[in-house]
Amino acid sequence: MTESQTSRTLRESADVVVLGAGPAGLVLGVLLHTAGIDCVILERASRTHVQTRARAGFLAPNTVRILDRHGLADGLHRHGHRHGTCEFRTEDGRFRLDYGALGQGGQHHVYPQQNLVTDLLNHYLGLGGRIRFRTEALGVRDTDGSRPAVTTREPDGSPGRWTARYVAGCDGRYGAARRSLPPDAVRHHRYDHGVTWLGLLAETPASLDAVGYAIHGHGFAGHMARTSEVTRYYLQWQRGASADAWSEQRIWDELDVRMRAADHGPLRRGRLLERGVFDLTCDVVEPLRHGPLFLAGDAASLLAPAAAKGANLAVLEAEILAEALADALTRGDTAGLDSYSDRCLAHIWRAQEFTGWMTRLLHAPPPDRDQGGGSFFHAALQRSRLASLRTSRVHQDWFAENYVGV
Repeated sequence: MTESQTSRTLRESADVVVLGAGPAGLVLGVLLHTAGIDCVILERASRTHVQTRARAGFLAPNTVRILDRHGLADGLHRHGHRHGTCEFRTEDGRFRLDYGALGQGGQHHVYPQQNLVTDLLNHYLGLGGRIRFRTEALGVRDTDGSRPAVTTREPDGSPGRWTARYVAGCDGRYGAARRSLPPDAVRHHRYDHGVTWLGLLAETPASLDAVGYAIHGHGFAGHMARTSEVTRYYLQWQRGASADAWSEQRIWDELDVRMRAADHGPLRRGRLLERGVFDLTCDVVEPLRHGPLFLAGDAASLLAPAAAKGANLAVLEAEILAEALADALTRGDTAGLDSYSDRCLAHIWRAQEFTGWMTRLLHAPPPDRDQGGGSFFHAALQRSRLASLRTSRVHQDWFAENYVGV
């Protein structure tokens, strides 16, 4: 780079540079700013995109407690609603679990993630927090020293360089934080469940007052209410097939079949607002720290969506990291930073275990993992698990505690 190019490079600094304006990054930004820590959030997307990208909407009790503790839950209490029932539909009939009355009595709050992100963003900006939209983090440098730097592409396309005491990577699985980890410094644990979903957002009220899990010979189907006018559906999908491979009519017809609408009542149909295909894969990075660089949210771990744990882990990790960074920067106490990775990984692996259990409960094994005609064997095990969940209070309490826990 020439001297003239260097002189045009934006140079900024903060005590903490946060990469990504999702739930983890925004909660972290709010808590750091409230603690008097100089921080800035760098987000590659526009503000409009951040506030409208649809994601999961089930907030666990511990997540709500964290948001309440820091004055961040007004929106979800005004516009969200409590939910504590799920319904399983199988060839043996259907049964419901009032999981909110089982286990430790925890319920979800249903509140679309884009609404939560909007609340968090407005709160952060209301505090005077700094955020730079359309600023793409390209890499994190100098992580072996005491002053790491984030190289960026600024909104006008010019290069930028942000220096900090610490960098918090909340920018997802493919973000700059993960890409900047030295290969010999971390371990990447990846697992593919061999299942693919077609995710659908439908402009229609919910068809049942519960989360619906349908186990069918054609594959899994799911029903999750989002708002009074929008419902999320899922269909187990052929891997590699396009999201547009089927017409809306065929999708609704197949949802009727798998949800057994003929037996349990018709589904309310409406315009499909969104389609997306995603493979049910998971991964974990260990450790979640490399020098002054820390990972949180999807940058730390990715879970299959069968149990809706991702956003809840992100909020939990953000609170743990915010407290640790505040201790280090205001009191010189680095004990929280030293234990951050181990504390979060304990929660991550618990969530991964239950998510894997749910995935196996809801799906037949893919053909390449069905060894020696084991379809009958797997189906028998699946029916046995469901029968136990239907009849055993001990099993139901275990399910309820893990379903809402992080």
